[in-house]
Amino acid sequence: MNYFQLIFTIFFALIIQPSFSQQLVEQINVLELFSVRVEPRIFNWTFQGLTEQFQYRSSLENYPDLPSWIRYMYSNEYHAGFLYGTPPEKLAEKDVNIEIIALNKQNYETRRVLLTLQINNKVPPTNVIQMKIDNLNWVHMMDPGRVENLKNIFRNDLWPESKNDLHVTFMDSAVKMGSRMPLRPNAREGVIVHLGSNAEFSQRLLELQKEVKPLYKISTCTYKRTSVQTIFENSGFTGLDWCAFKFYGEENSPDSLKNAKESSLSTLRRTDQWETFSKDEIPERNYSDEFALSFAIPGLLLAILVSTLTVILCFQHEKLRDDDSEYYFNFIFYVCTDFLRLKKSYRHDPKMSQSVQMVQYSSVRNQPTTILKSLKDIPSSYDDNLSLRSQSPSDSYYREGSPHIGNNYLRPKPPPYKPTSNSNSSTMNRKGVEI
Repeated sequence: MNYFQLIFTIFFALIIQPSFSQQLVEQINVLELFSVRVEPRIFNWTFQGLTEQFQYRSSLENYPDLPSWIRYMYSNEYHAGFLYGTPPEKLAEKDVNIEIIALNKQNYETRRVLLTLQINNKVPPTNVIQMKIDNLNWVHMMDPGRVENLKNIFRNDLWPESKNDLHVTFMDSAVKMGSRMPLRPNAREGVIVHLGSNAEFSQRLLELQKEVKPLYKISTCTYKRTSVQTIFENSGFTGLDWCAFKFYGEENSPDSLKNAKESSLSTLRRTDQWETFSKDEIPERNYSDEFALSFAIPGLLLAILVSTLTVILCFQHEKLRDDDSEYYFNFIFYVCTDFLRLKKSYRHDPKMSQSVQMVQYSSVRNQPTTILKSLKDIPSSYDDNLSLRSQSPSDSYYREGSPHIGNNYLRPKPPPYKPTSNSNSSTMNRKGVEI
């Protein structure tokens, strides 16, 4: 319905005087569920099969809304509205007038019905059974035949003692009571039903309570099956949630628990009155000790760690002796002095820095090798140095920057091996082999 249709509905319902008015009377009992079906028949209209042809509005007479214990809901499945609720005990022997206004959207005709609920006094039930049925909606419990089937399960099998006064004390949609909406849009929402009686619980019900009591800590458990599962399934109640199947006696009923809580609170207000305290009475907390402790413990641990590392690295190192290290530190000075002395000698004697002409050999095989062409004259002062320091290939050339300087002349390679004419060795005649 859009906004303009809502305005028209309120206008016709509140401003325009209805063209038809009649009064209905319904007898109900306290703490017992009642339901009234609101349909075109009570307004002398005929249902023509049109969807949402009629619209209903119900409220307390001369008031804009219904009482808190009465609910009105419209069912598209049945094309009718339903008034249902449970009268409280304080309304016993009183009448409640409910005004119902109907609007025919086909011709915008309005009619009015005044429903009088005459509430009779009745002894409240002492024992109540709560159950949740997931395969039904709230509107399905408005069917008197289905309600009788549910009562017969307890009258004939589970609770025969309640045959005389068993009745429904409460009924409402599980979603309105706090349950979650089903994931599938076409799934049933579920309904919560309370059955009450003054008879004591039967032994079979007490055994069933022991069976389902461990499930109370779980929010929902439709997968659970009990020993009486088949009894409910045979009557059409296949989706019973056993986690919500609970028993309330006279001592632990919801009303008695609520009254006990209110009485304890009222007693507390009368005896123990809370008085405010001044600001000076508020204790103060000193943080200086906590700051000192937070810095002292890490500082102490750091001091112990530094002391341990000092002992390991400094004092214990004096007892260690390494011969190679001692030899290196003792002769490092002489190595440096020798290097500087030789460097000065190269600087003053130009002949030391001249290169050496290498020997040239013949590249043709079986040719006699040529002799050494020429060598620069070697000063006589370095003869001893040449003879002493040219004993290995590693000392036959000058290494730039090295403190160990041997002969500064390159030693020529020896001539290639020349086999003799009478040699018949296959190894010597192998082509390209030089030893």
